[in-house]
Amino acid sequence: MSVAAIVVNYNAGPALQRCVQALLGGSLKPEVLVVDNASTDGSASRLNQVYGNHSGIQILYNPSNLGFAPAVNRMVEQTTAEWILIINPDCVIGKDSLRLLKGALEETPAAGLAGPAVRDTHGRLEKAALRRFPDPWNSLVTLLGLWRLGRWIPWFRGVPVQPGPGERQPLKADAVSGACMLVRRQAMVEVGLLDEEYGLHCEDLDLMYRLREAGWHCLYVPAAGAVHEQGVSSRSRPLWVHRQKHLGMARFFRKFVGPRYPMPVRWLVLAGIWLHYALTLPLAMLRR
Repeated sequence: MSVAAIVVNYNAGPALQRCVQALLGGSLKPEVLVVDNASTDGSASRLNQVYGNHSGIQILYNPSNLGFAPAVNRMVEQTTAEWILIINPDCVIGKDSLRLLKGALEETPAAGLAGPAVRDTHGRLEKAALRRFPDPWNSLVTLLGLWRLGRWIPWFRGVPVQPGPGERQPLKADAVSGACMLVRRQAMVEVGLLDEEYGLHCEDLDLMYRLREAGWHCLYVPAAGAVHEQGVSSRSRPLWVHRQKHLGMARFFRKFVGPRYPMPVRWLVLAGIWLHYALTLPLAMLRR
């Protein structure tokens, strides 16, 4: 069964080449589809100089920035691959990770999506690697940092899930990291691809939630790994990305979670999202 890796690039710099090099050097080699969303840093051109004649890679140039979800969806519609790896250009997948992700999905027919243990450049497991779907309570617990007590006090279980030390077997999960996720094409087409109303961020969580609603589930595959150099593409426009993160949170809440709660709770949650935006805005401004 064929595998296609979709990489949406926007000013990812040298990270883009590292991402593609890891994909082409893996034990399971996918068809690599790089979509450049009108980058201005020359990253796609440099990639073309190195891999332009490689039979396993296609580089497509968009005249304008379509956005992440539209770029991914166009490639899903064009490829006939039965397995779709959606990977950020600042993410380097382990040599055997794609093979392990595909194997886990093949062994679990009810799983529509699988993600590896995504770590930062210091080797720390990212909180998004294994997580629960957010609701008002677990989001608050996470924001306050009390989620770290959830291993001992169930009441304090937040959005992140702390896997046991030395865990190697695939785990059923609400959600995994959107920085690197292998999706069963059948499942993705069934639920309707990525929601293009998200500017950037939370479209991955949206997809995973819709998969669950349709009877599929996600898998966290700790034996597979990837290293994520967060924020490479966002460095050229940190304020826009910061706003999109919070717009994504608000859209996800209104779309899936909000209808279960009375109006005053909805207002409080949305107010909390935008209060968090305001309080963290100075940090985003420092990244300019």
